Amino acid sequence: MTGAGGAFEAATGDGPPRPDPAAAERRAAEVRTAYEGLLQIRRLTNTGGGDPGAVPAPWERNQPVKAVALALEAAGVPPSALDAEGRRVRTGYRVGPGDGPGQVRVEWLGPPGGGAAQEEDTALAGCARALERLGWEALLYRGPRRRRHLEVEPLPAPG
Repeated sequence: MTGAGGAFEAATGDGPPRPDPAAAERRAAEVRTAYEGLLQIRRLTNTGGGDPGAVPAPWERNQPVKAVALALEAAGVPPSALDAEGRRVRTGYRVGPGDGPGQVRVEWLGPPGGGAAQEEDTALAGCARALERLGWEALLYRGPRRRRHLEVEPLPAPG
């Protein structure tokens, strides 16, 4: 979503749903532009050898929640969403801070009774694949109430 100042903000899964098709098309264009910018940042800053696109750039390491949310959104994974009262109204990923510094937690959430718990193994495996292609390590854990989540952190920078 675009913030109040017009700056791009990756969808973390805690924002409002986008109901109209025109907004969805605009959002897809914004995501493509932001993702291309992220890849350019990687090319310009990951100069230690190897493929500069294979590991997160310093910007991503400093803002891992935003970087992981952008990676998932750019991969076409749907974010969850909340209504104006804070109720979850759409099934998808939710990205937030992880348990340790530089870690990110990815959950698969949806409205009560919407089936998100039954989808989470397959959905989180897809999230992990999308993130691993971009140099993030994503490990699957089982949390309270037997719900699964990913703990995500960047792979080490080359040499």
